[in-house]
Amino acid sequence: MLELEEEREELLEKIEDLLSRKQYAPLRDLLLPMEAADIAALCGDLEEKVPLVFRLLPKELAAEVFVELDSDQQELLIQSFSNTELKEVLDELYLDDTVDIVEEMPANVVKRILRHSDPEMRKSINEILKYPDDSTGSIMTTEFVDLKENMTVEDALKRIRRTGPDKETINICYVIDEQRHLIGVLSIRTLLLAEEDDIIGDIMERNFICVQTLDDQESTARALSKYDFLALPVVDTENRLVGIVTVDDAMDVLQEEATEDIEKMAAILPSDKPYLKTGVLETWKARTPWLLVLMLSATFTGIILTHFEGALMSCAILTSFVPMLSGTGGNSGTQASTAIIRALSLGEVRFSDVFQVLWKEFRVAFCCGICLACANFVKMMIVDRWLLQNPSVTPMVALVVCVTLVGTVLCAKLVGCSLPLLAEKLGFDPAVMASPFISTIVDSISLLIYFQVASALLGI
Repeated sequence: MLELEEEREELLEKIEDLLSRKQYAPLRDLLLPMEAADIAALCGDLEEKVPLVFRLLPKELAAEVFVELDSDQQELLIQSFSNTELKEVLDELYLDDTVDIVEEMPANVVKRILRHSDPEMRKSINEILKYPDDSTGSIMTTEFVDLKENMTVEDALKRIRRTGPDKETINICYVIDEQRHLIGVLSIRTLLLAEEDDIIGDIMERNFICVQTLDDQESTARALSKYDFLALPVVDTENRLVGIVTVDDAMDVLQEEATEDIEKMAAILPSDKPYLKTGVLETWKARTPWLLVLMLSATFTGIILTHFEGALMSCAILTSFVPMLSGTGGNSGTQASTAIIRALSLGEVRFSDVFQVLWKEFRVAFCCGICLACANFVKMMIVDRWLLQNPSVTPMVALVVCVTLVGTVLCAKLVGCSLPLLAEKLGFDPAVMASPFISTIVDSISLLIYFQVASALLGI
């Protein structure tokens, strides 16, 4: 694995030097021991030289590298391939990888890929493409080993040897009946330890976990992670086995979903392109809508300040503590929302747990608020009043700020934990109810609390 940037730079220089001197045999020997993912990472810096490097690799390694490349590099390679080269690469790819490539390529490239795929491959690609983008069916592969329950272990092993080389995994085999209904699963370990004349139906596992084609792909990925499976069978609505989802595909889904959640939590429209390959206009379009919404929603803060303008003029020192209260409220809300969004994504909480969540966050918020208020009171008395010699910071002003601080933290944490749960219940992504959105709401609430407390305690 290429972990050190210095080693990577040295390797790139060596590859470019060998290419410039047309020393292709030494370059091939240099690349062969490397992992496909590492070669693909190097190709990202070789640009127009990628096709030449790609042709030096043996077919199987070349196909693995091709899958690891980003869509722009894959398109460049496909454009440079002859028809024969394209067919050779496609023959080495697993079906789900081919489908991923087809989904990301422009129409003219897709037509060329399909034209050079065999009829069975084209049929399988079209079947998977018909499933919704976020469904389990869209990430499954139809390349798996199926067995019949009346087979002997010897027959099963013969079938695995005959069909296994073209399958994505043979670690788990799936037992089906004549109508292709899934009736059991069998590990290769169980097969190897069984006697040759044992019957598959007697040694297979009849209690198994499976998913359906229309299940959400993130739920399927979480199931693979939860049960530590290498693959999960995928069935249709009639329990017929149609494919499997492997752990590598699940990892890709979880990474994509995590990236999407992070972008939403930062008020950015999700993008599937790497940062440096996303254009300025695309980035502008992704960021501007939420910034506009948040800017306009902050109008409420301005309205509140205007309404209490007279109170601020009569006790101007109150103004200096507004940023601290708003910032503390926003941070408190973000802490609660982040914890709940994570818990929702892991399936740890559901909307039915809303009262448990609210009660827990209320107690946490009360403890945090009291702690912050005590620390702030000491700080205002020692730093603001004594060290900075500000006579306007009286004990009553400090009390107003500290009481507001407790109320703000309480409201912020309750809002922060409840909005993601509400979003989940309404069918929205909970990540939308994250830091920027909650901060805007909490700013308004904290100001209302601030001025109500000030009016009550200071009589302004």
